[in-house]
Amino acid sequence: QVQLVESGGGLVQPGESLRLSCAVSVINFDYYNIAWFRQAPGKERVPITCISVDGSTTYADSVKGRFTISRDNAKDTAYLQMNNLAPSDTATYFCAASGALHYCSTYKPTDSWGRGTQVTVSP
Repeated sequence: QVQLVESGGGLVQPGESLRLSCAVSVINFDYYNIAWFRQAPGKERVPITCISVDGSTTYADSVKGRFTISRDNAKDTAYLQMNNLAPSDTATYFCAASGALHYCSTYKPTDSWGRGTQVTVSP
């Protein structure tokens, strides 16, 4: 069973940065692809970035060049560095884990979800 816990969200002003963490409780963390999704109020949950077991990454156009995903296999933790935040980035951010071979291309299937952390960007 994979358990994920997000942290690091908060209220920031436009242009500022935040780093989210996703702590994963699992025996073989390095066997899992990790993704970040976000869900804005009244909208569906959408994927924004993914890091595969070999360290390769993918990004949605909306965050490319501003957000960076990384992982520390020694700490069983993934990170999302978010720079130059904008009000449109306001959402609940969820991390997800999957052992599926092409997860970072399809974002399916997701094995487990975290409960999310709120990010609010407002002047």
